[in-house]
Amino acid sequence: MNIRLRNWLPYTVLGGLVALCVGIVAVGQTPLAGDAPAPSDPQEVLRQLGRRNIRVHDPSAIVKCKNEYWIFFTGAGPPSIHSTDMVNWTAGPRPFTTPLPWVAQVVPGNRGGNGFWAPDISKVGDRYMLFISASAFGKNTSGIGVATNPTLDPADPAYHWTDGGLVVQSRENDDFNCIDPCAFQDSGGKLWLSFGSFWSGIKLIELNPATGLRIAPDSPMYNLAHWDGIEASYLYHHDEHYYLFVAWGMCCRGIHSTYNTRVGRADKITGPYLDKDGKDMLLGGGSLLAGTDGPMVGPGQAGIFEENGKFWFSSHFYDATANGDSRLSIRPLTWESN
Repeated sequence: MNIRLRNWLPYTVLGGLVALCVGIVAVGQTPLAGDAPAPSDPQEVLRQLGRRNIRVHDPSAIVKCKNEYWIFFTGAGPPSIHSTDMVNWTAGPRPFTTPLPWVAQVVPGNRGGNGFWAPDISKVGDRYMLFISASAFGKNTSGIGVATNPTLDPADPAYHWTDGGLVVQSRENDDFNCIDPCAFQDSGGKLWLSFGSFWSGIKLIELNPATGLRIAPDSPMYNLAHWDGIEASYLYHHDEHYYLFVAWGMCCRGIHSTYNTRVGRADKITGPYLDKDGKDMLLGGGSLLAGTDGPMVGPGQAGIFEENGKFWFSSHFYDATANGDSRLSIRPLTWESN
């Protein structure tokens, strides 16, 4: 199993946010033939880019609506950005400006607010489904909800977010944590949701594609991966395999963050997910895909977007040239023959 982030692509600085395409993140790998040369000093790369004024943490995978690309990320609403070229990004509307009923119900410490962590956006059928999580920091009193909209274009008359309610929740006596949702629809039309942070690791449940809700309150909950500091799961299918991306380590500490992105693959969506050495991710396996590289500290919250045969890998990182501010990274992803 070889998945690589390519070494370098030219970049453009227009407006506040920059899509970065720098750094070899697969340790020990060399640039692919045909890659444009990069400055030898990563500090110089980021110095040339300058400071970005838009901060993004826990970005969703990129999704496209009409001719625009969209990303949602941690914050009130939650916040969004959109772009026509994945380089120049503009702030978009926040789906919700008032508290949602289910938040106060499952997260009393949140007091009914509308601050959401690590949202996920997917197109399911003829609607976009936004999965949002709320929690009390450091606790597993958490919940994941779903909202739907027929379009992401706020100028479209059909634009309207509908709160679909609570999908799944965790309580203090549970051994899992319901944050960091990731929805995935398989080739058979089944809709799945992976989630989890610390505790007993990454979980998977099946959803109703018509509603985005769990198929039944007591439906099976599958264990996918576990490590002492694991979260931010992302599922993707390529060729004959399912891939599970996760973050290891600690986020949210600026340049002291230890996030790194790991991956394993499976023949079934329910696992087992094995790394390139054959170690089960439930037993601490996970091949390193992206780690700290010069001033790009702690890459995490993986996402993949494919268009016209090209694959793009998105994540956030902490910019050591900007006091550890969290920034958006978009880099080309290569799948090798094995």
